[in-house]
Amino acid sequence: MRYVKEFAVVLALLMLAGCAGKPVQESPVATDEGIPAGQIYLYGEIHGIAAIEEYEAERWKECYERGMRHLFVELSHYTAQWLNLWMDAEDDEILEQLHQDWESTLSSGAETLDFYRTIKEQCPETVFHGTDVGHQYDSTGARYQDYLEERGLADTEDYRLTLEAIQQGKTFAERGSDIYRENRMAENFIREFDALDGESVMGIYGAAHTDPDAMADSAGTVPSMAAQLVERYGDSLHTEDISWIAWEPQRTDTLTVAGKEYQASYFGEEDISGWAGDYQSRAFWRLEGAYEDFEDCPESSDVLPCNDYPMPIEAGQVFVLGYTRKDGTSERKYYRSDGEVWNGMDCTTEFIPE
Repeated sequence: MRYVKEFAVVLALLMLAGCAGKPVQESPVATDEGIPAGQIYLYGEIHGIAAIEEYEAERWKECYERGMRHLFVELSHYTAQWLNLWMDAEDDEILEQLHQDWESTLSSGAETLDFYRTIKEQCPETVFHGTDVGHQYDSTGARYQDYLEERGLADTEDYRLTLEAIQQGKTFAERGSDIYRENRMAENFIREFDALDGESVMGIYGAAHTDPDAMADSAGTVPSMAAQLVERYGDSLHTEDISWIAWEPQRTDTLTVAGKEYQASYFGEEDISGWAGDYQSRAFWRLEGAYEDFEDCPESSDVLPCNDYPMPIEAGQVFVLGYTRKDGTSERKYYRSDGEVWNGMDCTTEFIPE
């Protein structure tokens, strides 16, 4: 999924810079700070994965130490502005309010709070730029609009962009159009980047938005955000798909199931408190070489879509999910991938170990 053109000189420059993405084309000569001027480094993620957010924080710290200050994020204009206010605040009241606004989204986990707190602690001069349409426009957006009006700032560019983002969010909610959103994301990114007058930036977005070869629609007629940025900035755009981090096991454990020990690849724990009722989190293991032992075990009535897992699913695999409730109690569930489909989605089926 990465753009293919590479040159040896680019790799050398990007290794020097310490914030390398996959280059689209050859980079210009580096500045005194070791980062090429006027460059865009995009990282394509899977949202809400702690290991990915830790990796992104490390990459940003490297860029920051080389002189970069502007971090573009898949957030609305007004959400990024709240983050900028929080960066100067003495407490976490603003951040915690944003986290409440993000309830039931992929940003609702504790790993998101950890990411922003790490940025504030290690990179305190970071300036956030939000280039998405106006999500949470009736909470985060309305609150920021009130904030500006109360301070007599209704005639500022910040206020205009806030209203624009709110309207974009409303239009997106009404249409449900990924094409509309992708085009607005590209336009908003271009506006923010061009206003920086040649400074280099790093951006963190979902991998579908940062793939220069991708299309925003199934018909293949509307290019992704990154593809639109390539048209404007050419060899100044660099992308790296880091979604693979979610697919790599973090460690190997030994789990005992039905009286037998198995090697189990551990893929991390996910905070699900924002949408899963009494549950706080769930952890994922893949039991290696276990399918034949459990393929004939009785099934329960539960299925789990394959896209709920943080790693690719293949037929003939067995998974253990460890659920932790908000009261501290826990339980384990067992699923196998039989190649079944549920409501048009590939899924795994819960079984009862015997």
